[in-house]
Amino acid sequence: MPEEPCQCPDCQRFYREHDRLIRENPTLRQQQELSWAALQSFRTLAGRALEELQKQHGDGDTTLTPAAASGPAEAGDLDAMQQAIADLENINAHLFSIEALMERIFDVRVPDPVEQTFRELAGELAPDPLNADRLRLNRLLHQTPDLPDR
Repeated sequence: MPEEPCQCPDCQRFYREHDRLIRENPTLRQQQELSWAALQSFRTLAGRALEELQKQHGDGDTTLTPAAASGPAEAGDLDAMQQAIADLENINAHLFSIEALMERIFDVRVPDPVEQTFRELAGELAPDPLNADRLRLNRLLHQTPDLPDR
C-alpha cells in the first residue's frame, strides 16, 4: 500500500514544480535539455559564489585562522565560513561528476513513436492542474473550492 504523499508546504511546492516540469517538457529530448540547463545553471551560480567567498574570506590555504580572529565569536564565524567554503568546493566537485555522467544521456536519441509515448505518459503523470475536470474533481474530493463561486 503506497504511503500518503507529504502535505507540508515544501513538499507541495516540489510536487507542483515536478508536475509543471513534466507538463512543459514532455519529451525525452526536452527533459535532456532541461536537466542539462539546470545542472549548468547550478554549476555557474555555485562556482561564482565559491570564487567570491574565497576572495573575501580566503581559500583555506591562507594564514587566516580562527586564532587570528580577535574574539571567540569571530573565530566561530570564521570556522563556519571556512566550512561553508569547503562544502561549496565539494558541491562543485560533485556537479562536475554529474556533468560527466549526464553527457552520456545526450548520446541517446529515440524515434518519434518513443517521444509520443513520453508525451502520453507526461499527460498521465502530470495532468494540467487548471483543467476544468480536474478542478471539479478536486472540489469533490477535498471539499475545498479551487475556483471562486460565481
